[in-house]
Amino acid sequence: MRTTYMAKPNEVERKWYIVDAAGQTLGRLASEVASIIRGKHKPEFTPHVDTGDFVVVINASQIKLTGKKMQNKMYYRHSLYQGGLKVTSAQDLLNTKPDRMIEFAVHGMLPKNRLGDSLKTKLKVYGGEEHPHQAQLPEVWNLRG
Repeated sequence: MRTTYMAKPNEVERKWYIVDAAGQTLGRLASEVASIIRGKHKPEFTPHVDTGDFVVVINASQIKLTGKKMQNKMYYRHSLYQGGLKVTSAQDLLNTKPDRMIEFAVHGMLPKNRLGDSLKTKLKVYGGEEHPHQAQLPEVWNLRG
């Protein structure tokens, strides 16, 4: 009888990838980055084990949104005090903290459990071209489409 291969955490080989977000659509970029972080591109993918790789996203300030989402899409947060709701439009968030927009999109596509919490640490987003991860020798990941 054959058994299904299950990866063990200490057997997983991790790589670093660099993704250029310039001119890319937010959702399409986020879904592919989430897939890399999760490890779904590997043949040894195991759902309950962290088999993913690290991803460095550069040029986050040049991301695109389709339609009127730049004005109409809102990001909400609450301070847990009465009347503490804070609302920010996508355009304001892109102007002030462009890395947060990609982080929110990718985090929404990861599992909502302890595994997802550990996967979130594998995403590094930078608004410009510069990043401090040259020592890890990241490979360029070409996005589909």
